[in-house]
Amino acid sequence: MSAKYKILIVEDEKNIRNLVKTILKANGYQVFDATNGSTGMIMYNSHCPDLIILDLGLPDIDGVQFIREIRQ
Repeated sequence: MSAKYKILIVEDEKNIRNLVKTILKANGYQVFDATNGSTGMIMYNSHCPDLIILDLGLPDIDGVQFIREIRQ
C-alpha cells in the first residue's frame, strides 16, 4: 500500500482501542486514536481521516451527536 489510509478510532475502552489500533497498524494503516468525543473531534479536524471507527457510547458525547457534528 503506497498511500497510507488514515483511520481515527474513537473508543473509551483501552483494551478495545489498543486491539483495533494494533491490527490496523499491522495492516499498513496510519492510525490515530482518541478516548472521548472531544479529543476525537480535535483529531478529526487535525488529521482529516479517511475512516472513523466510533464507539456510540462515549463518556462525554453521544456517538450519534459526534456523527452529526462531523457531517455538518
